[in-house]
Amino acid sequence: MLLLSRLRRIILKHFMDLGWRSMLLIIACYIGSVWILLYAADETQLLAADSFFYWLLVTASTVGYGDLSPTSANGKLITAFYVIPLGLGLFGLAIGRVAAFMSYQWRKSVQGLKPIDCSGHILVVGWNENRTLELIKLLLREMEHQADKRRVILCVKADIENPMPEHIGFVKVNSHSKDEEMDRASVAQAASIIIDNSDDDATMTAALYCTGRNPDAHTIAYFNQEKLGQLLKKHCPNVECMPSVAIEMIAKSTMDPGSSALHHELLDVDQGMTQYSIIYNHSNSSSVAHIFPYLKAEYEATLIGIKHGDDQRLNINPCLSEEIDSGDRLFYIADERIENIDWQAAQKSQ
Repeated sequence: MLLLSRLRRIILKHFMDLGWRSMLLIIACYIGSVWILLYAADETQLLAADSFFYWLLVTASTVGYGDLSPTSANGKLITAFYVIPLGLGLFGLAIGRVAAFMSYQWRKSVQGLKPIDCSGHILVVGWNENRTLELIKLLLREMEHQADKRRVILCVKADIENPMPEHIGFVKVNSHSKDEEMDRASVAQAASIIIDNSDDDATMTAALYCTGRNPDAHTIAYFNQEKLGQLLKKHCPNVECMPSVAIEMIAKSTMDPGSSALHHELLDVDQGMTQYSIIYNHSNSSSVAHIFPYLKAEYEATLIGIKHGDDQRLNINPCLSEEIDSGDRLFYIADERIENIDWQAAQKSQ
């Protein structure tokens, strides 16, 4: 018994180490040898083209429907001592290898080792633990209200696995500035790039690289030190630099109690009034004096700011006489995002 057990372990080990080609060759030899043995046993009914593979599969897997079976004594012996024992082992091995392969591919995806081929997505570069996780959750909630749902891809250097495998793509790299690594996250095809590392120097390096690879993407970089954001802005004027506002928020709440709660409500996508933006795409110009009351009356929305064309400056609390041209971005507060605004009706209300 000890010898048989050892022999079994040796055979099993060698079978598990087999490559796909070797395993397919063994299965092909098994199928061929079964056909030859049945032919020698004169089991002609089992050798028909439409019966042989069906019978062999249900017999080797021990399903055994019984609609086809050997009739001769030799055929029964061949089935009992060769087809079933060897076939069952090969069947189990094949199923195990396929399951292991599928599991390996899934693990590669979770570990961020597989390239992701997509375009028009939101690429989050960097990992700041709970802050990054909260950012992704907010992005996914925002996507629920968007007609054009974009995929979110997380690209990190940190030693982690995909924190939300059912909702986002995940790529793990050794550097945020190497082409062969960042191409796995489709950096050149991203519509928006958010860069947030715990180290500002790493954020600066990643921002410069991503802007060089994808200058047309809407790139946002978060800095703890505002001076580094200002330095990046000089070299990459299209990058939106997001400074840390924690200190400013403390000072503001000290002088105007409740300011922190106000800002929290404006940013919360689950409850309260939230800030959104939309492009004014009517051919005729208008003014704040006409758009402001129209948004309030028709959509219960409050206009709070305007960004004119390619101008990087944002005009908060614009005066009533300020002109609004086609292509200007309007920022407003509302309960929900307004997908389409009837600008023609707004023109008629003037």
